[in-house]
Amino acid sequence: MNMNPVANMLNGIKNANRALRESVIFPHSKLCYAIADKLSKEGFVGAISKKTRRGLPVIEVALIATDRIPKITDLKLVSKPSRRMYSGVHEIKPIRNGKGLLVLTTPKGILTDKEARKEHVGGEVLFSIW
Repeated sequence: MNMNPVANMLNGIKNANRALRESVIFPHSKLCYAIADKLSKEGFVGAISKKTRRGLPVIEVALIATDRIPKITDLKLVSKPSRRMYSGVHEIKPIRNGKGLLVLTTPKGILTDKEARKEHVGGEVLFSIW
């Protein structure tokens, strides 16, 4: 049992994407929904929706694959419960020459690296995805 719902969600998305699944379901939390929404807006995953399954709220994430090639190549968890990683606005660099995405949790909410530089805020670096 994984005690980190964000890591559980991201690893589930990565594994389901590699297995060429159409969608994947996770337990609902506000943080996981905000992260899935950000990934959907950036085009790494398809539509997301809130549903109930057996009386419990869940998040369904549709995955994207073109010609049996998954949209997500890989992702790397940066912050973990045992070691939180924080970054100031001047330390945030583009991932994979701008083709990847760095997701941070900031005082202004869940932001990507581009949005954090634009808003001029830093925060806890959750993961990078490409």
